[in-house]
Amino acid sequence: MTFSERFDEIRTGFERPFWVANISELFERLSYYAVFAVLARYLHEGLHFDVERASSLTGMFGGWVWFLAVIGGAVADRLGFRRALSLAYLFLSIAYFTLGSIGAEWFAPLRNAMPLSTLVAFVLILPALGVALVKPSVVGTTARASKENVRSIGYSIYYTLVNVGSTLGPLLAGWEEDHGSAPALFRIAALSVFLMLFVVLLLFREPRRAADAPAASLSQVGKNFLTVLSNPRFMLFLLIFTGYWIVFWQEFIALPLYISTYVDPKANTARIIAVDPIVVICFTMVIGFLTKRLHAFHAIVLGTLISSLSWILLIVHPSVWMAVASLVVLAIGEIIQQPRYYDYVSRLAPADQQGTYMGFAFLPLGIGSFIAGKFSGWLMHHFGEELHRPVMVWWCVVGVGLATTLLLWIYDRFVRQEKSPTA
Repeated sequence: MTFSERFDEIRTGFERPFWVANISELFERLSYYAVFAVLARYLHEGLHFDVERASSLTGMFGGWVWFLAVIGGAVADRLGFRRALSLAYLFLSIAYFTLGSIGAEWFAPLRNAMPLSTLVAFVLILPALGVALVKPSVVGTTARASKENVRSIGYSIYYTLVNVGSTLGPLLAGWEEDHGSAPALFRIAALSVFLMLFVVLLLFREPRRAADAPAASLSQVGKNFLTVLSNPRFMLFLLIFTGYWIVFWQEFIALPLYISTYVDPKANTARIIAVDPIVVICFTMVIGFLTKRLHAFHAIVLGTLISSLSWILLIVHPSVWMAVASLVVLAIGEIIQQPRYYDYVSRLAPADQQGTYMGFAFLPLGIGSFIAGKFSGWLMHHFGEELHRPVMVWWCVVGVGLATTLLLWIYDRFVRQEKSPTA
């Protein structure tokens, strides 16, 4: 196939909802990662939480966002993706504005009415109400609004645009570390997703369901949810894959605190975090082409292994530049497995359960973030503050990744069934 033929195939292979949903996702990711990039240090240095509490709260922020996406997928199947996206961006604009207002004078009555940790924990749950609807809706739209011959490319485009937003977010947060303030950053995030509400209302049209199937009834949504939940093979895969995200989320939870405490307190950690999505943007299409013949599940295993080993560079020589190098390797592993992961899960889903299955696809991200927050907080306190051996934090993280890789290999050899629709 010539380049012009391939280009024409891509140009005609995606319907308008694909582009509207994915562009709106770019701005949603910008807002989310701008907040996430500064959150751990803001809680620790700005609100004076200890390292364990700051890590735990940061993990909670990521955990609820992804955990509730499981339910969001089922709701999106029922509401339709247009309604789900509209509600999601409304929820997110309110959530980020509230998060940026915790220290405001007008917020004082509520702030003084309860312990600060309780208030912050509650506010950090609010963004989950929006992201829980955005993620399965966008990924489900990508599946429905892409022709079969370009669906894999569609997920690469999706993941590239996600990482454009994931890059701009930390860069914006890096500017905030030097010139702005966290409340102002959170309000910019709120404005970004508020604008996406109008983009969806004006430009998005509900993508066609398979064979013009009607929207599922509430009873069917519940049945779909229970059907996926009662699939032991699929649920075991998601549980094992949680280990990857325990390793990955240390980029946002442990790494900023580790660098500011043990490497360079003046380092702009938000800009350092931006290295990961920049690498993903630059190399997703190239690595996707090089690994296109690799079976989707084998790509998941290989990507998990590479990402897990990335932190060894920071162990060998703790420095800002080695942190950057670790994130480059982490990103390469991420590129290899993430688009193929979404493709793999989407192909397991029956046509009328795309939203539900893709909602469950985010379950490992949520559980992994909850565990990563508690895990890294304990590691930083035990090995850093008590034993004064902070490098052991990363040996433990690498160990989790290698164990996950081994379990995925065992699953591939003895559990996964290639021909099963729920393999």
